[in-house]
Amino acid sequence: MKLALSIPALGLLVLGLAAITPNRPADETGQDWPYYGGNTAGNRYSPLKQINLQNVKNLQVAWTYNAAEADGKTGRPLEIQCQPIVINGLLYGTTPMLKVFALDAKTGQQRWLFDPFKDKSPRFSQSRGVMYWGNGPDKRILFTAGSTLYALNALTGEPVTGFGKNGEVDLREGLGDDSKRDISKLSVSSTTPGAIYKNTLVLGSTVSEQGDAAPGHIRGFDIRTGTVQWVFHTIPQPGEAGYETWPKEAYKRIGGANNWAGMVLDEKRGTVYLGTGSPSVDFYGGIRAGQNLYSDCILALNAETGKMQWYFQTIHHDLWDRDIPCPPNLVTVKHKGKTVDAVAQTTKDGLVYVLNRDTGESLFPVEERKVPTAPALPGEVPWPTQKFPLKPAPFARQVFTEADITNRTPEAHAFVKERFLKTRAGDKFMPPSLEGTLFFGIGGGAEWGGNAADPDGILYQNSNEMVWDLKMADLAARNAEIASKGKTLYQANCAACHGPDRKGSGQEYPSLVDIGKRLSGQEINAVLRSGRGRMPSFQHISDQDRFTLVRYLLNADTQKPEPKPAESQDPHNAPVLTETDKKVEFPYIPPYINNGYTRFFDPDGYPAVKPPWGTLNAIDLNTGEYLWKVPLGEFPELTQKGVPITGTENYGGPIVTAGGLVFIAATKDERIRAFDKKTGKVVWEYQLPAGGFATPITYLAGGKQYVVIAAGGVKNGHKPGGSYIAFALP
Repeated sequence: MKLALSIPALGLLVLGLAAITPNRPADETGQDWPYYGGNTAGNRYSPLKQINLQNVKNLQVAWTYNAAEADGKTGRPLEIQCQPIVINGLLYGTTPMLKVFALDAKTGQQRWLFDPFKDKSPRFSQSRGVMYWGNGPDKRILFTAGSTLYALNALTGEPVTGFGKNGEVDLREGLGDDSKRDISKLSVSSTTPGAIYKNTLVLGSTVSEQGDAAPGHIRGFDIRTGTVQWVFHTIPQPGEAGYETWPKEAYKRIGGANNWAGMVLDEKRGTVYLGTGSPSVDFYGGIRAGQNLYSDCILALNAETGKMQWYFQTIHHDLWDRDIPCPPNLVTVKHKGKTVDAVAQTTKDGLVYVLNRDTGESLFPVEERKVPTAPALPGEVPWPTQKFPLKPAPFARQVFTEADITNRTPEAHAFVKERFLKTRAGDKFMPPSLEGTLFFGIGGGAEWGGNAADPDGILYQNSNEMVWDLKMADLAARNAEIASKGKTLYQANCAACHGPDRKGSGQEYPSLVDIGKRLSGQEINAVLRSGRGRMPSFQHISDQDRFTLVRYLLNADTQKPEPKPAESQDPHNAPVLTETDKKVEFPYIPPYINNGYTRFFDPDGYPAVKPPWGTLNAIDLNTGEYLWKVPLGEFPELTQKGVPITGTENYGGPIVTAGGLVFIAATKDERIRAFDKKTGKVVWEYQLPAGGFATPITYLAGGKQYVVIAAGGVKNGHKPGGSYIAFALP
């Protein structure tokens, strides 16, 4: 399934500080951790074995760096998802408010600190790491904050003035098209580092998942100047392969299909490998009938030109937010007696695809099966088949059945069963509905923390086992509610300054009548959340009420529902919009909206299903068989009552070492653990001061091996932290 197409990519790469040429070989000694993911292949593997099975029990804290911060305007604590890098004795990472720092990797002493928002209003986004590029004396740290890509001198932290405008490039560069979308007002960030090949930085983006989503095109930037060298359209434009898998001119009104989770690089082949997400809007695809290439795809792209070498789509016409959630992992395996370079990609619904690195063909059987297409929401045309890999077996449950209902207590069982019997559950590809669906998938299986692989082809993957509660709502009915509640919220919170008629009173309190012409919904929400100028933050308002207020301010309550596509559309043919539908403009307002991203818990706040609620898995990619599966994390209060270890929801990923260890934090119980990589037995654990919702690293400094984790806390209601903690042997 090869196509010739120009494509950018989002990946993660860091190049050695001591390099004479822009690319230096990967550090085979393991002294550094020079890339997000450890090496260019994203293996999260270290050849170090100073810390091993025999002595890991002696690990102790070697140093701590306090990066704790709160949003300066609101006091709202922010988390750290950063996996730092280490090059030539310097450790580089980010703080909760996206400052970048360099530390002495041996002592944790700060060398420099750069604040991207020192002279501007903050635009917060998650940061999972930074990148390094070096060419002789020119050594750079590249990172993103808000909608800006920055280049800093790696030794001083000063902006590189020759890169973009004084060291800054707008992340919306290269996303424009010949539609009338004003890209400058759209939300575009990049939460995960990109991939650097020679002098090209390949970068993806994080965009809205609603009708105001920017396109998720992947771009190659000149690492020296910041100019865009090439753009790959993940939603094809006229004349490009894949255009026929969307309605005519869909690229003018649809966004998403973006690579937000990261990518990896095969330096020998000059190829980046990455996964893309779902198109906007999530859960309803009435104006995007068709297969929807290149959403939900594993892609192989030429890093210098953006030309696509192959694609493999994991979900057709995604209606379930089943983005590819983490970078691929480049592995070499034994398959049918031959050594094969492969790409291993895990998914939100707990699947593992193992593909030939050169062709994109699966090494194990994959079936294309018929799936339910009805009942579906009016105007929706679900795709009639989906992929089912037969090996490896899924590492997470696929459907929520009555047998899965929690039996933690009789009361919890009765509560969940009552809801189960009133709500649809069963086939994982049931189209979303007004009645509601209980299913696995939105928050893992796999998540952004990814996985680790050792040289033997063993993949170590953590997994979530959470049920999600998805219920769609008719927008017209919802808007009637919003109009009433939105007006009440406006009168209570905004009218005193901007007037009951929203006309304002001059520059100090501007008119809000046409605010939608100046700011997008996401931008308005950000102002409400963080404040701006004389306007205070509205942290006292819930997320749902802020959403309602934004809709009111945008006059969304007066918008008419989107016309429905023709009922006769055949999903096997190129979709064609009706004459009415051709008038649809951006931003697109769908006729149906979802109830938010809602986990299904029992009355005491525990997952609605039987344990395990989180697992760590060892999968032999040579054979497709599991070596072991163990619970990851625990609820101490349940353990004290004699309940077997349950596992917990987990965010962050593992690393694996030649010392026979798998290190991972990620769990709700706020611990970091080391597992025996051969058996899955816990051989060491440490109670962190806050949750370690990030991926650790390991490196050598001063002859001593260190393991470092960011303990930022906060996620899903946990206490805030803000420390980077280094462990070493005494």
